[in-house]
Amino acid sequence: MMSISQYIDHTLLKPVATEEEIIQLCRDAVKYNFYAVCVNSCYVDTCRNVLSTLDNHDVKIASVAGFPLGAMDSLSKINEAENAVKNGAHEIDMVINVGSLRSKKYVEVEYEIKKMKEAIGHNILKVIIETCYLTGDEKKIATQLVCNAEADFVKTSTGFGSGGATIEDILLMKNITQNKILIKASGGIKDYKTALMFIKAGATRIGTSNGIQIVNEEKKIHNQEQ
Repeated sequence: MMSISQYIDHTLLKPVATEEEIIQLCRDAVKYNFYAVCVNSCYVDTCRNVLSTLDNHDVKIASVAGFPLGAMDSLSKINEAENAVKNGAHEIDMVINVGSLRSKKYVEVEYEIKKMKEAIGHNILKVIIETCYLTGDEKKIATQLVCNAEADFVKTSTGFGSGGATIEDILLMKNITQNKILIKASGGIKDYKTALMFIKAGATRIGTSNGIQIVNEEKKIHNQEQ
């Protein structure tokens, strides 16, 4: 397995995050070799500017759309994503309209995801289904809709709901996706042991604001084993 740092989207999505904290997020992402930073769309341009000044890295920029509720109208959500890509985002983490899903408006949910993917082109689309609000059957349906819409990832959570990722949800998603799309686990992943459990269960990306701690724990464990 590659270093756990390359599974991590180094995340700062708090509404009170300052520009200086975003700048530090980018510096830390390069220092610890994280796969990407994940920020609100207003900070994409900041991340692009900071990362362009730092050498010897391939850190990507992920931005969110319709975050954290997913309840904005589709056009506004898609425009947010398009602007983020224009400003330098390589990946978009969108939130589905959970209310529409629970209202069984499956055609609308799938159509919104398809239109989002079309709008951002070759860039990566991760679709947050916010599992904490869904029944088991609704999680299955939501995951299938993400597959049908040909997104790149299905993602568990925003981290702002009533619960985060669970191993059971990752296993359910893996059973539905059948490796056709990838899985991102996020929400409540705070240590190396937990992150590793999610990777072994089938997650290929981890969203966390505790990436530095996780990487340091990995290094400590490896040093003890040598």
